[in-house]
Amino acid sequence: MQGLKMVLNMIDLTTLEGKDTPGKVKQMCYKAQHLHDSYPDLPPVAAVCVYPSMVGIARKELKDSIVKIASVSTAFPSGQAPMSVKLEDTRFAVSEGADEIDMVISRGKFLAGEHNFVFDEIAAIKEACGKARLKVILETGELSTLDNVRRASDIAIHAGADFIKTSTGKIQPAATMQVTYTMLMAIRDHYDRTGKMVGMKPAGGISTSKLALHNLVMVKEVLGEQWLTNEWFRFGASSLANDVLMQILKTETGNYQSPDYFSID
Repeated sequence: MQGLKMVLNMIDLTTLEGKDTPGKVKQMCYKAQHLHDSYPDLPPVAAVCVYPSMVGIARKELKDSIVKIASVSTAFPSGQAPMSVKLEDTRFAVSEGADEIDMVISRGKFLAGEHNFVFDEIAAIKEACGKARLKVILETGELSTLDNVRRASDIAIHAGADFIKTSTGKIQPAATMQVTYTMLMAIRDHYDRTGKMVGMKPAGGISTSKLALHNLVMVKEVLGEQWLTNEWFRFGASSLANDVLMQILKTETGNYQSPDYFSID
């Protein structure tokens, strides 16, 4: 039960679709604060994650809440835009009230060996974030090898990332255990050298409580208990919360739950 509630408190409840509407974002913000009205002792999720155009709406809905507002930027999910557009995208999201920015790296530049370009891009976006925390999305499903995942993780960390994140959720495979482990090792090695903590966010494909708990065990074994808070570890998910709620209510009541008992968004 402790693990399940910890997972809930680490979720970035996410909607990143072209069909997103203000109403959907408002509903998600309500759910972020009221996961199940019959069980008021449940923790809220860590954050909601939306497009920059929806940040202002989320800010109004969450104005008195501890739930953070995250926004994707830098021409998410492709990253195929000029640097000026990526910077403006980021500054707009921050000006609308985003607490956190989830940027995508230029995978084409990385795979072409232009690692300095990727480093400079991340550093520039970090500066544009101001006080907002920066999560750097590697899109590991497009990086082909674990060696590339490790190299991209190291570049992002040294360029100033507050978090490194596996995926946009648009490409498969996404947050596999092997990829997450590789990224956790990059964080651990950096911490061993510098004493500076960097956060981790697996995203995409983690939709069950069992897999989420597997990830928490791996984080504890590789990085230690100090990473087991939503300040340093997140799940990027849209459907995980409902599965965790089903498991919690099964444990509390002894009765198996149906997805029909919970709001989709």
